[in-house]
Amino acid sequence: MQPLAGYIERILKATAFVLLLASTGIVSGQAYVLDSLYTFRAGQVKTGAALDIISRQTGYNFTYDSRLINEENRVDLTFSEVRLGSVLDSILKSDSLVYTVIDRYIIISRIAPQKITLTDSTVLEEIFYISGRVTDAESGETLPYATVAVKNTGKGMVANASGEFGLKITRSLFTDTLSFSCLGYQNREIPVEQALGNNYDVSLLREFIPIPAIIIKTRVPQEIISKSVVAAGRNYGTTPALLTGFYREGVTKKQELQVYSEAIIQVFKSPYTGSLLNDQIRIFKSRKIENTSSDDTLAIRLKAGLSTCLELDVMKNDFDFLQSITMKDYTYRLTDIVSTDDDAAYVIDFEQREGVNLPLYRGTIYINADDYALLNVDFEIHPKYIQELRESFIQSSSRGFDTWPVSGKYSVSYRKLNGRYFLNHVRGDLVFTSKKKKKLFNSQFNVFFELAVSGIRTDNVERFDREELAPIHSVFSKTIVNYDYLFWGDQDFLKPEENLLQALENMKVKLQEFSEVK
Repeated sequence: MQPLAGYIERILKATAFVLLLASTGIVSGQAYVLDSLYTFRAGQVKTGAALDIISRQTGYNFTYDSRLINEENRVDLTFSEVRLGSVLDSILKSDSLVYTVIDRYIIISRIAPQKITLTDSTVLEEIFYISGRVTDAESGETLPYATVAVKNTGKGMVANASGEFGLKITRSLFTDTLSFSCLGYQNREIPVEQALGNNYDVSLLREFIPIPAIIIKTRVPQEIISKSVVAAGRNYGTTPALLTGFYREGVTKKQELQVYSEAIIQVFKSPYTGSLLNDQIRIFKSRKIENTSSDDTLAIRLKAGLSTCLELDVMKNDFDFLQSITMKDYTYRLTDIVSTDDDAAYVIDFEQREGVNLPLYRGTIYINADDYALLNVDFEIHPKYIQELRESFIQSSSRGFDTWPVSGKYSVSYRKLNGRYFLNHVRGDLVFTSKKKKKLFNSQFNVFFELAVSGIRTDNVERFDREELAPIHSVFSKTIVNYDYLFWGDQDFLKPEENLLQALENMKVKLQEFSEVK
């Protein structure tokens, strides 16, 4: 059995959640629906209700920027054998809107690109912004961490925890296609030029795969995992890659944000097999906010968020729940098969075996049923044993306080591009409790760190010079000291969720911005 210290080392690195990029395909021939004749006799209704009625009768769903249409306006939905495009023109009362039919969706938009004015003189191209939310088509609920990508490039971004996304687009990408994907859902595609300047709610349809129970029963989950590990070189690459990403981390005490840091980083990803080279990180731009003062008797800092993001690449680092030699410490169950891209993915739940009294993991693994690529893994340190890792999590405790870990949850996902899988998203959420000695009440700290990959490049990739490397084993928010006025420029970043945005607005402190690499 692997020694306890080995398990602790892996636990301090954690893992992630996957959303796979897929393709849906534009079916331009379906545009005939706009020329088809329809009869509606609903009378006076609100615009939103009118679109719902049209959806039910035609079988086509609508996607549009809510700023373009006032759903509360009352319109007359009374037409007899009228072309659908004319019906829409009449009830929407705008001759500047255009309609595009893709699959079973009608996209309503106005081609009015929103240009971003940049202060960074090094950026020569005009930048246009595309934003919106990704939702479940049936329930309307948002889909956290769905992947939004420019189909034929390495450019992309995950949605945040609220399903909100944003991408900065240059003119060279106008003829490409946006791809929206999430495990268990049908992929959607929208032309980049169609999406410019619009703030869409992009709905995805859940896709169920009817699988006979006998198929699930006859698959051995340990064999599926072992095939995934063997196929690592084929699926994830034997050559290096350069990833650009957005990193952020924060600490909350009693629901009040204490520290928040974020950065644009670049990652040199060494080959997954046949190489002894380690991964590298350099910081391109970063900034932080601090909300602590000398009056605070207790504060927590994240020590190694950047290095943890590298270690959470479970297909590169030997996590014990994927290794044959330590599988005996776990139980595995194949629980489902879900859709992903044009394929299917095995869903495998795992948990440490009863009687193994060590702090191990439990969670869920998603593996492509065709090529055996691990797509996503969500896991946590077993709550029953996490306090045994107290000394590993906490480097030094404030004098007069007892502090201990409560939970540690992680998520890692990979994205497929041109037949190869790349790290896509890493997230860690940790909870600590601290109590002043001889006092009754506790203080709870919530710590998170997150890396979202926004760009992938595989040509002419070289290792970084030593002086460029980020101090990834230090407290991130205390290592960046060079003041700089630049913001994110043309770089993509994760949109702050509403609660985080509110917390940032509530902080009565000065925003500090920096640049590590000129």
